[in-house]
Amino acid sequence: MKTLTLAALAIATAGIAHADNHMTPMVMASDQSVANGIASAEKIMAPENGWLVVHRTDADMKPGPVVGYAPLRAGENMDVPAILTEAVEPGDMLMLMVHSEAGGMQTGAFEYTLGAKEDGPIKVDDKLVMQTITAQ
Repeated sequence: MKTLTLAALAIATAGIAHADNHMTPMVMASDQSVANGIASAEKIMAPENGWLVVHRTDADMKPGPVVGYAPLRAGENMDVPAILTEAVEPGDMLMLMVHSEAGGMQTGAFEYTLGAKEDGPIKVDDKLVMQTITAQ
């Protein structure tokens, strides 16, 4: 009986570790055409409700001005489109980043500006949760 209980515990523990591994915050996106005015992430794992934020960037890989955003729900988000708020040309680099919903004045309203704390970037181990792409 104890062996069965230990085996069940081992299976349950393995399942928890497996689930945690899949909940690591991340952004999966590829280089893409933005001719339709949209930049999309193929998959996002968000630790909380928040935003996919599209920043301009360059070879320095620092987030620049925001050129689009879309809401995210906690957990897995698939095929997330962000409408671009200004023209993006082929060859432009974009940083697709996960931001929090925390710290703002209104829930459901994107309030971030560069350097602000409202709806700011989410970090894991002091690293931004993001993926850089090149517009095609």
